[in-house]
Amino acid sequence: MSLFLVATPIGNLEDLTKRAEIILKTADLILCEDTRHSRILLEKYGISQPVFPYYDFNKEKVTLKIVEWLKEGKEIALVTDSGTPGISDPAFYLVREAIKADIDIVPVPGPCSAVAALVASGLPTDRFCFEGFLPGKKGRKKRLEKLIEEERTIIFFEAPHRINRTLKDIQNILGDRRITIARELTKIHEEFIRGKISEVLDKFTVKGEMVLVVEGKIK
Repeated sequence: MSLFLVATPIGNLEDLTKRAEIILKTADLILCEDTRHSRILLEKYGISQPVFPYYDFNKEKVTLKIVEWLKEGKEIALVTDSGTPGISDPAFYLVREAIKADIDIVPVPGPCSAVAALVASGLPTDRFCFEGFLPGKKGRKKRLEKLIEEERTIIFFEAPHRINRTLKDIQNILGDRRITIARELTKIHEEFIRGKISEVLDKFTVKGEMVLVVEGKIK
């Protein structure tokens, strides 16, 4: 009885590892954040295992049921919409409950957009922190203020319609720092926008999900 945390491509479907493919083809069940989205990948690789939705809004309702399936001996694979499960998605909730039930947790490494953006950013990679998505409104300023003294490179996720607002907030609170915006990672229109916030702010129109890498405080 094992729960496999299977990393899947963040854009280019060719990035699925051979090990991930084998596990998805042999699992008794595949948990998907969005079954419609995941079927595109599964169909490409001829994977016909049954799927079951597992997302933020049903996690509390179905987690105990999934743990029971695992205790019965089922081998279950968990995938997110893209990248590594557990990074800004509900996988953590299931992993925690599975550990309590003595279920084996097996990570199957692969693509991770935060790391991909970091290593191509040109900013220091030896020490970094990941902040996920900033709050929409309430708590945003407070979260950023806690990062004023942060010397490590800081990584955020951000949506296109909020990127300019986020850049302005970072500039106002953290200062005019060097940044890299990584958008459409591994896709045809992959792009990296680098420079100080003042140099890129309001000078571009971006589409697609993106990762924002921000310079830490200079000593």
